[in-house]
Amino acid sequence: MAEEVVLPIPNLTLPQNLYVLSNPALKRLHENARSKLLEGIKADEMGPWYRSLTTAASSSSASASASTSISTSLSLPLDSKLLAELESANEQELKRLDERLADAEKTEGETEISDALKAKANYLTRIGDKDKALAAQKLALEKTPGLGSRIDIVLTIARIGFFFGDTNLVTEYMAKAEKLIDEGGDWDRRNRLKVYTALHLISTRQFKRAADLFLDALSTFTATEVISFTDFVAMAVISGALCLGRVELKKKVISSPEVNQVIPDLPLLGDLVKNLYECHYDKFFVALAELEQSVLVPSRVLGVHARYYVREMRILAYTQLLESYRSLTLDSLARAFGVSVEFIDSELSRFISTSRLHARIDRVNGIVETTRPSLKTMQYEVVVKQGDVLLNEVQRLSKVLY
Repeated sequence: MAEEVVLPIPNLTLPQNLYVLSNPALKRLHENARSKLLEGIKADEMGPWYRSLTTAASSSSASASASTSISTSLSLPLDSKLLAELESANEQELKRLDERLADAEKTEGETEISDALKAKANYLTRIGDKDKALAAQKLALEKTPGLGSRIDIVLTIARIGFFFGDTNLVTEYMAKAEKLIDEGGDWDRRNRLKVYTALHLISTRQFKRAADLFLDALSTFTATEVISFTDFVAMAVISGALCLGRVELKKKVISSPEVNQVIPDLPLLGDLVKNLYECHYDKFFVALAELEQSVLVPSRVLGVHARYYVREMRILAYTQLLESYRSLTLDSLARAFGVSVEFIDSELSRFISTSRLHARIDRVNGIVETTRPSLKTMQYEVVVKQGDVLLNEVQRLSKVLY
């Protein structure tokens, strides 16, 4: 049915291009990002969003100095002719949609009025006019009777939150979507919500919960309006590599037909999980370093978590190796990871001092001895860690409620 078609609006690849373009450290990617950003703006007639990016949002009399400073920082100077064309197209289309709505209110029934409201809301969403789009989507939500269509509108509002980086909006409307789906949402919408939730979780550094949802939705993925299948698989592999044990990593990631279908396009991720699983730690370190620079840092979702992710993956690799031995020489550890003895000594010392690794270093004899914490100590650490997670969730919930 036509009402069940999920429109890919707003276009969530554009904030990613904007993120790259606004990051001086990613200058090598700027030209491609600028080209794709402008292509997307033109294709979706995004007059309001283009105006906001070029700092001409308030009026045509905006100061030239302000416009220049922002345009320089984004490497996206204002093209007055393009802006005029976009805004003219917006004005004409909105006029047509308003006329359609007026006719529906005069002569048509509830369904036609709802369709006209959704058409206008979707166009405002497409062109990136956040405030007007939200108001129109909320009005359409009030006037739309069908549960499935209401869920789609709520998920569209969540995508607006993703587009503009509005975490509160995303959290609020995904909670509403979950409630509506529990009232009788279909299988497809339930699975799409899993993808939305996983994306939100990984963006807030909740890798374990995100990995569970990503991997659960692998075989049922349909949410192409929010992320491509290739990027979705990449997120699943990245989060799964950090959170799964070796047995689960093999079963759910390395042997997954969905992952194997896409992994030729993601060879770096294939090297990462394969070398971690097969204990080729020197190759794993190389893949991890390349992943940080080519995938994590340029990602709008993962960029802020890049250092955290790399650190946690290193700890995972060190733990995996040390668990197999009672003691190892620093020389053998350094060779295993393809680094110098000084590096391995410094890194292990840091992780041991913060209780992230259970070992001690005998620097005189050049030996690393593993230590096994008592059962009670391990249980205590688990309780403390889970308690911290619970407190964070309570605080997050209180912010949503109040």
